[in-house]
Amino acid sequence: MTTSTEAARGRLTLGHPAKRRALEDRSVLITGGAGGLGAPTAQALAAAGARVVVLDRDASGGERLATDICGTGREAVFVHMDLSDTKGVLARVGELAARRTIDILVNNAAIFPSRKFSDYSLDEFELVQRVNVQAAFACCQAVLPQMVAQRWGRIINVSSITFYGGWAGIAPYVVSKGSLIALTRALAREYGSFGITANSICPGAFPTAAEDIQGDPEAYRQLVLQQQCIKRRGTPADFANAVLFFATDQSEFVTGQSLNVDGGWFMT
Repeated sequence: MTTSTEAARGRLTLGHPAKRRALEDRSVLITGGAGGLGAPTAQALAAAGARVVVLDRDASGGERLATDICGTGREAVFVHMDLSDTKGVLARVGELAARRTIDILVNNAAIFPSRKFSDYSLDEFELVQRVNVQAAFACCQAVLPQMVAQRWGRIINVSSITFYGGWAGIAPYVVSKGSLIALTRALAREYGSFGITANSICPGAFPTAAEDIQGDPEAYRQLVLQQQCIKRRGTPADFANAVLFFATDQSEFVTGQSLNVDGGWFMT
């Protein structure tokens, strides 16, 4: 595990009680929070009133994000972390949870190497599972005791529509995203009686760095639009709105579910 760094903290500006933001007085931990979908989502969670803890291996991006959020008068902390070190993740997130209750966990981090199935090594397969699944498992283990104690919590696992489509060339990634849906359902069943919900979001094809693996960007864009019912590309706001729904009390009677945010590509 790499050395953690924390950005300067800002204070939440509390409004009139009648105008309280949806996540005021809640703390959110988001992994992969400095990425193309993670950063706008962290900003949206902060705008809704949450205190945000961002975990990422991108030190400059994470520190910049935390500074930007703090600049709006809200609180954000960045922690530089190698999510492939599962035991380190469990220990570090446990330390964070001991210092501040984590009310909402967003397991968003993922890696996605791309090549023919026959060309993957077992080591590479295991690395994808460590970052995409085992780190999420460890984060859940670290934050659940306090969620149980307060009888309230939200776990949001970011899966992918590739689980439904069986994409070629990214088999380890597809396996990992299916595992997150299974983890979501198991947690929903085990912890629902404690007021904790667990849901997953399956994003479609968003124009982020993840698309760099595509050889012909324009052909890929046309393919996406052909498959979607809604004929525009998804935006970070589309994804962030789904996270906000599962993070707030608007979804308090929804658990164990997977929500496709893909413009109607897959209907499962």
